Amino acid sequence: MNMVKILNKENTILNKFLAQMRDKGVHNDSMRFRRNMERVGEIMAYEISKKLNYKTRMVETPLGIAAVEEISDKVVIATILRAGLPFHQGFLNYFDDADNGFVSAYRKSRPDGSFIVDVEYVSTSSLTGKTLILVDPMLATGTSLMLVYDALIRRAGEPDHTHFAAAFASEGVDYVLKHTNPEKCTLWCAAVDAELTSKSYIVPGIGDAGDLAYGVKL
Repeated sequence: MNMVKILNKENTILNKFLAQMRDKGVHNDSMRFRRNMERVGEIMAYEISKKLNYKTRMVETPLGIAAVEEISDKVVIATILRAGLPFHQGFLNYFDDADNGFVSAYRKSRPDGSFIVDVEYVSTSSLTGKTLILVDPMLATGTSLMLVYDALIRRAGEPDHTHFAAAFASEGVDYVLKHTNPEKCTLWCAAVDAELTSKSYIVPGIGDAGDLAYGVKL
């Protein structure tokens, strides 16, 4: 089973949105950045929907009965505040009846320039037996994502399957593969870049997704 799906390996309209998000010439337009991140979430939600379970439902139309296939999985979308909110909204636009989870996690810097990740707040519905879509726009080292994933499971139970979703990724892809079960997890990336800076920013990447979406933090 191929656990990693990289969407920009195929040329689609997705590339236009990714290019605008990378382009520093339009980084002063936070509304466009948020909308493009939302669009990436919508496209990824559509792709993930192909891998879910379905059941047949009979729908009465004005002229007869139609058999339609509908998602049978119970979906929970979870994200890391604050950068993940526009990405999360894109998924919620398509999985509009999904439950939601939110996690606050942030970096604590050390004197030597390294950092640790502190998970401060978790709010979610039950995950037991459900399909979890854990979205994080930037998968750099993978440390934050795995800490959040573990915190969600401790709080809300074991999901039947987890789809990790990232707009931009780098070395964190290998970290996620190393720390998850490929039979129960799938990793989706819109684009994968080659490098990380010493401060764990993806290169060429886009910069700080939270700042681009909501303004520079103190």
